[in-house]
Amino acid sequence: MIILGVGLTVLVVLIVGVMVARRVDGDSANFLVAGRSLGIPLVSVSIAAAAVDANATVGNTDLTADLGFWSGASLALGLAICLLLTGIFLAKPLNGMKLFTLADYFRMRYSRGTEVFAGIIMVISFTVLLAGNLVACGFLLERFAMIPYSWGVILTVGLVFAYTVAGGLFSDAYTAAIQTAITVVASISLLVWVALSFGIVVPEGMGPFDVEQLTDSSAGAAINWATLISLGIGDIVAIDFMQRVFGAKSPEVARRSCFAAAGLTTVVGVIFALVALTAHSVLGLTSDDGPVLYQLLDGWAPPLLAILVLSGIVAASFSTASGAILATSAIVVRNIFQVHRTPASTGPDPLLRWTRLAMVPIVVAGAFLAIRISQTGVLLTLAFDLMLACLAGPFITGVFWKRPGARAVQISAVVGLVVRLAFLAVTPTLYGVDNDILYIPNSLVGPEFDGWATLVAFAISYATFLVIAWVSPRSSREDAVSERVRERISTENLQTVGA
Repeated sequence: MIILGVGLTVLVVLIVGVMVARRVDGDSANFLVAGRSLGIPLVSVSIAAAAVDANATVGNTDLTADLGFWSGASLALGLAICLLLTGIFLAKPLNGMKLFTLADYFRMRYSRGTEVFAGIIMVISFTVLLAGNLVACGFLLERFAMIPYSWGVILTVGLVFAYTVAGGLFSDAYTAAIQTAITVVASISLLVWVALSFGIVVPEGMGPFDVEQLTDSSAGAAINWATLISLGIGDIVAIDFMQRVFGAKSPEVARRSCFAAAGLTTVVGVIFALVALTAHSVLGLTSDDGPVLYQLLDGWAPPLLAILVLSGIVAASFSTASGAILATSAIVVRNIFQVHRTPASTGPDPLLRWTRLAMVPIVVAGAFLAIRISQTGVLLTLAFDLMLACLAGPFITGVFWKRPGARAVQISAVVGLVVRLAFLAVTPTLYGVDNDILYIPNSLVGPEFDGWATLVAFAISYATFLVIAWVSPRSSREDAVSERVRERISTENLQTVGA
């Protein structure tokens, strides 16, 4: 019964996603940025659906039950902080630039070489993000439909691919309306049921007001702050939700949509964390026996509630996976291989055709990683660790400070990448769980460095960026190249349907 109810939700999402695909009309501008025609309702829910994914729900509950409120809720709260900061400082100027992808910014602001380097880092990071969402769906199908985990991952990515390749951002935005509505209703219903059935019970030292989780290293403070900063700042360079910002029909729509999405993300994240604390305290649930949320829904919740919550998780995971597939493929084709848009009126649009084809290796890579590393919250945070260490500082600073040039970005990004990967290789744990991604056994670094690795790598990278920007400022040649890129993108926008 449960899997049939979830299957019905998936069917509705697929039907809607395919139905709106006709709005693409053979034009990559419609496919990538929805013709820059989306209003506040669609932009808000699509950004919220990207933030409230399986990592902020399933990953949140696992970490909260095992380690405390701030360990798990920081996943959702970090994303909400990111959306709030983007709304305050970045949504309006970035929407006004009329970009097609986030990597466009790095070429317009810095150089072609920076565009390629940034694009490669984005592709790697968001393939990891895609994998994190596939993990949650794979476990869900394994537990509730008796489908082997690996086949569940493959089935999930196949379904998401089906409507994303058809309708691009239009399909993503319209299906997000359904997905966000289900997620919000499911979250509130779950909280009400838990409160009525068990009360809201917070174990000592693990609640939201137990500040030692943010001040005491032995209580996980370094890891919790690393999560908040990694997501709060690193997620600003998120190619999937920035794609939604670019699709907003005006800078003001983009700004207000970010604020609305931040509020929704906070509410949902806090709800799932409180549910996890109660499940751990009253029922003794931990992630040792599988995802805590799935244990609660399978063994204790009424079937209708289980259907609603699981449908919300699947819907949110689909939305984030769809956005990651779309934005990553677009960067591979447009920014790494330099395939540009041709108006549909003049013949087949090569950017549209090749972006759709590029989705195939992206979904294959995401599925492979999900099968290899079956951890939700860790995959999410690792993805934005890389973005934080390499690109977040130059991206944000470059919007407001004109002095930095391409050299500052490229050197600092390489430094950040090398330092973060080196720390990953020598630290035995990653956000509180065993590091089975890239660990070289050693006696020099212990688990107490977990969390600090994120913060120190970002500090070193950003300091490098600032120093080089000061001693080697942007050249007049770079200014001239940026102006030519801006003119080319402006020309493309004059030909965009709905511009």
